Amino acid sequence: MKHSTIQNKKVIEKVISRRGRLHAFQQIEPASTALIIIDMTVAFVEGNAECTAIIPAINELADRLRHAGGTVSWVIPRSDAVQKNHIAVFGTELAEQLHKITQPAHSGSKLFPTLETAHADITAYKLGYSAFFPGKSDLHEQLQKRNIETVIICGTVTNVCCESSARDAVELGYQTILAADLNVGHTHGLHEAALTTFYRSFGDVRTYKELIELLR
Repeated sequence: MKHSTIQNKKVIEKVISRRGRLHAFQQIEPASTALIIIDMTVAFVEGNAECTAIIPAINELADRLRHAGGTVSWVIPRSDAVQKNHIAVFGTELAEQLHKITQPAHSGSKLFPTLETAHADITAYKLGYSAFFPGKSDLHEQLQKRNIETVIICGTVTNVCCESSARDAVELGYQTILAADLNVGHTHGLHEAALTTFYRSFGDVRTYKELIELLR
């Protein structure tokens, strides 16, 4: 591939042998495309150099898509209670902290200030890992009102909320693309594994520059 994110040559060769091309989706129709930016809130971005590093490119891609007639959606995590599963997985202290920083009144629940929004953008709140899981967010319903068929997913964390959202978007029938270098993952290896699996079996993976070119 043109980027080093998908490094497994056997996976690339297998994919090409099956469909005869490198990428699942050769074109993007801007009017029916939405850029989905996940969990880029103060609590998750502040102090994370990798997250702040992708913000200028997210802003540019969002601006390009808006001007081409597409939709930009900001997905913000919310919590209605401390989850029992979170306590079991993360421990009580972290589970309570996750609940606290996703409350509307908490400063950490706001979008990071250098992200550039527009009046026509969509804001969706999610009560779980996935922005597309039924009953956990109204993102799907908002996108359907705009006749969105393709979604480009970026944000944090690649191998948790971004991947969960991307897989559920596929199940709902969206042509789904993970932005390879506009997602931030947990430690080296997990980010790459998530993208490789998605590229192999679910949708497409593109770099920021490739997406800019497709929009042109």
